[in-house]
Amino acid sequence: MVEKTPRTNSMHGRFITFEGGEGSGKSTQIKLLAKRLEGANLRTLVTREPGGSPGAEIVRHLLLAGVGRLIGGAEAEALLFAAARDDHVRTLIQPALESGVWVLCDRFFDSTRVYQGRLGEVSPAMLNALQDVTIGAMKPDLTVILDVPVEIGLARAAVRRGSEAPDRFESESIDFHRRLRDAYRQIAAAEPERCVVIDANAEPHVVAARIWLTVQERLLGWPQAKVEVKPEAKSKAESKAKTKSKAKAKSA
Repeated sequence: MVEKTPRTNSMHGRFITFEGGEGSGKSTQIKLLAKRLEGANLRTLVTREPGGSPGAEIVRHLLLAGVGRLIGGAEAEALLFAAARDDHVRTLIQPALESGVWVLCDRFFDSTRVYQGRLGEVSPAMLNALQDVTIGAMKPDLTVILDVPVEIGLARAAVRRGSEAPDRFESESIDFHRRLRDAYRQIAAAEPERCVVIDANAEPHVVAARIWLTVQERLLGWPQAKVEVKPEAKSKAESKAKTKSKAKAKSA
């Protein structure tokens, strides 16, 4: 057996995961955050789960087609997710982090805990064992949980897929998706140092601004959002301030 490199988050890059129900806008917000980070001269990699690496993408097709559910239910799905995640972390995420790249991932282990654990009733013992094998101590530096009302999220997902049939998870009942939303909130409440819940029932640019503020405060070490002022806007503001100052001096 080939010995694996220990997986920890004591690496040079930063690891940010995005979680949330169907139609919460994860893909859109990841792209917007990647653009912000690249604008700050930070190398960025966008990936997803299930999938992300060649081997994991093969497993992704099986999962979304419902193969795991057919051959053994939620436990089989959890095993397939673990196989995909192991390949994803080993061949893509860990090497990127070690080289100083910021990795943004659409779903990660929290999705397994919610979909297969809380909703599929896979035992915590099994999920903990799978986590130890696939990611070890390499937890995300930040997990952004995009929260949106279930009906709105499913409507967005329907628009996104167009004429395509809903996948294995989109086709679940409304009650399933409500419990899913509650499960994510519970994870955030249990791990506030890692997770942040963002209200995603807003325009994309508003949601993006909220996420960027969180990244600034938690990962970049900026105590508060910095508002960039264009030179011409700055000079106008300074001129206005000087005019007011002169007016006050004359009245005095």
